[in-house]
Amino acid sequence: MSRHVAIVTDSTAYLPAPTMERHRITAVPLTVVLGDRALEEGTEISTRSLAQALQKRRPVTTSRPGPEVFAETYRRVAEAGATGIVSLHLSAELSGTYDAAVVAARQAPVPVRVVDTGMIAMALGFCALAAAETAEAGGTVDEAVTSAEKRAAGTSAYFYVDTLDYLRRGGRIGAAQALLGSALAVKPLLELAGGRIEPLEKVRTASKAIARLEELAADRAGGAEVDIAVHHLAAHERASALAERLRTRLPGLADLHVSEVGAVIGAHTGPGLLGVVVSAR
Repeated sequence: MSRHVAIVTDSTAYLPAPTMERHRITAVPLTVVLGDRALEEGTEISTRSLAQALQKRRPVTTSRPGPEVFAETYRRVAEAGATGIVSLHLSAELSGTYDAAVVAARQAPVPVRVVDTGMIAMALGFCALAAAETAEAGGTVDEAVTSAEKRAAGTSAYFYVDTLDYLRRGGRIGAAQALLGSALAVKPLLELAGGRIEPLEKVRTASKAIARLEELAADRAGGAEVDIAVHHLAAHERASALAERLRTRLPGLADLHVSEVGAVIGAHTGPGLLGVVVSAR
């Protein structure tokens, strides 16, 4: 029997469904708690419903999957023929998802390597794709992990948000930083650094901030062969326009994805989010 390495990730990778099916990637859903209702990301709450709840200032929190959810996923994947599993997840600095996966991996019926990618959104998705492509080529668990880690090392993510208030509410950024941004009426640019969402620059207007987001992505890409993801929440026109500008100015552009983030990231960023992930091949 040939060895089959399966790839598991979580719902914050925001990979397109056809891509996940083609590469046989399994995503474990995180949960959004809206009022007193716990809803699975991707199946039980839409980004539209989330945006409306945030705009009405309804209480919204997020929750990791429990170890039992991962245990059931690993069991199903093993029963489908996997002899090893690579489980790749969003930054442990932002969620307890990685910890839950580690607990479940100890009791899995086949060997499981759980990886804290330090990434989120398609920055995580590109890591999962790299691991899946290695596994499809006959790679081992260790080789698939190495591919994901190399991809993570060559990936950067930049974000524009209309306000830091949602990040402050979720504890993803300090209250003092959020207050300063509001007091100065600036538009914040953020980056993913060391597995955390960190302030990068403050720009006076939304249009200048989005232009600067484009410059950051273009500078990071340079002339290298890169994949790009443009994320948004309730800002489709802005995201599409930004994606088209990047398409024309990046000579090494391979794949370009435009997608709305799911409810988990949206709960912490709020409507108006724009994000660009630059991932070197």
